[in-house]
Amino acid sequence: MICFLSLQLLRKICRPSTQSQSLQQCFSASAPDRNQRTPSVSYVVVGAGSAGCVLANRLTEDAHESVLLLEAGPKDMWLGSLRLSWKIHMPAALTYNLCDDKYNWYYHTLPQAHMNNRALYWPRGRVWGGSSSLNAMVYIRGHAEDYNRWHREGAAGWDYQHCLPYFRKAQCHELGENRYRGGRGPLHVSRGKTNHPLHKAFIEAGRQAGYPFTDDMNGYQQEGLGWMDMTIYKGKRWSTASAYLRPVLSRPNLKTEVRCVATRILFDGGRAVGVEYTQNGQKKKVFAEKEVILSGGAINSPQLLMLSGVGNADDLKELGIPVVQHLPGVGSNLQDHLELYVQQQCTQPITLYKAQKPFHMVKIGLEWLSVFTGYGATAHLESGGFIRSRPNVTHPDIQFHFLPSQVIDHGRIASKIEAYQVHVGPMRSTSIGWMKLKSPNPLDHPVLQPNYLSTDIDVWEFRQCVKLSREIFAQKAFDPFRGPEVQPGPQVQSDAEIDAFVRQKADSAYHPSCTCKMGSPSDPMAVVGADTRVLGLDRLRVVDASIMPSIVSGNLNAPTIMIAEKAADIIRGRPPLVDPGVPVYQPPTLETQR
Repeated sequence: MICFLSLQLLRKICRPSTQSQSLQQCFSASAPDRNQRTPSVSYVVVGAGSAGCVLANRLTEDAHESVLLLEAGPKDMWLGSLRLSWKIHMPAALTYNLCDDKYNWYYHTLPQAHMNNRALYWPRGRVWGGSSSLNAMVYIRGHAEDYNRWHREGAAGWDYQHCLPYFRKAQCHELGENRYRGGRGPLHVSRGKTNHPLHKAFIEAGRQAGYPFTDDMNGYQQEGLGWMDMTIYKGKRWSTASAYLRPVLSRPNLKTEVRCVATRILFDGGRAVGVEYTQNGQKKKVFAEKEVILSGGAINSPQLLMLSGVGNADDLKELGIPVVQHLPGVGSNLQDHLELYVQQQCTQPITLYKAQKPFHMVKIGLEWLSVFTGYGATAHLESGGFIRSRPNVTHPDIQFHFLPSQVIDHGRIASKIEAYQVHVGPMRSTSIGWMKLKSPNPLDHPVLQPNYLSTDIDVWEFRQCVKLSREIFAQKAFDPFRGPEVQPGPQVQSDAEIDAFVRQKADSAYHPSCTCKMGSPSDPMAVVGADTRVLGLDRLRVVDASIMPSIVSGNLNAPTIMIAEKAADIIRGRPPLVDPGVPVYQPPTLETQR
């Protein structure tokens, strides 16, 4: 998130030159504070993450508008070099930044009553690109019905026919464009290149278990197992900073600031007029001529709203924060995906176990640093899929990511054996949580309560996840590779034993969302309307994963980018893109689970 040009830099920008008139129109002193030369822009965007980078790009396509993009973390390159910032840009190095707080907010939940009182770890990006600079680079859109459900939940105009065109607009898929894929957008998307025998075995085992093969789980048919799309381009992570931000940094109407923390939104009555922030120990302000746009993500955006007096009035008063707008939905409706790992020992030395030894890591690193190829050029999550947990479920509610390796404690503990695993979890859990401020101090992490596994159906679905994963691993395709089960382990068989395993081992898939719910003004828990404006306030929007009415059936990075692309058109007053009548796969029968 957060900050703006120093006074000295502003004067340099506004100094008469061949561009002086246009620059002065883009970056000027705000009317109430011209004597102090307080900086002013058309739009202040708080957060240079998956949504903020998109907005910075699209809004500055209009040369007469100016954008200041504020980020709490650093840039995503050191001394302008991808190689020197290999921990971000080498796809295989993704666990490094999940294990420390250099580019990561490093959040933790409250102890979870239904998970043996464990406090779960939530890494969130604090760097250019946000969590798209930390994630596993899996590009999954969710199911068409997720967006039709959004429309029914009050987000008018956010159904599939209105969202698909923005997925396409963002995307440049290496396989070319069609009705579902984009081919000319800034976000490069690729398919796996390793052709690993264990990935092939997983897809074939799914077929043997009775599940279909899908050649594009982001296209006509999500259901089934197949090869996954990834935001990797020419062997490098393709974050939103790479796709949207760095290519347009030379635009004179775009300015960025890093290592600054927003402390509050500035209001004139019910109208947002700017942002206060701290940078290098100094408190600063910037004013927006048109709008303030929050793109800090599902934790930071509601946190900043509450710090600014927008939220549940009773909670704000308890902390001594003056109430600007009572919106009880701020921080409510918190949703996330849980997952666990079913792990099997491998009888052949073909997993990534040896690749994690120091000698091999040096070889892999040198190849990547030289030519951006080899085992360093992929995150290795190249196959996966979606299935239904039971009959009469209309679209998949369980997701798989397969990995030819063993992961322990978010990658913070090295693999110990030759093993492979499937990440598995329910996609539409019914447990709903909340987040609140811990204190009025912006540097204090908020209180995060996801209420994991608090409903009986969520417990049952996880039990199914374990049973269905074991069934796939038991198929003939894995016969040449299958060793003893590592996790849950052969001693875990009964429902009660599986439930105990889930309570102890399930963890976040890092998909917090829905904390500034988009909905109808008549919905008492809605925070923004379908136009992304904060209800009851002027010139203030939220554009990020927090505005999802409900969590989608898949990873969240691609949908967050789509949200920002669509919101950019709304903000610019452009007619919405629409593609009616797009065919979507329907199971031949709902009477069976597969």
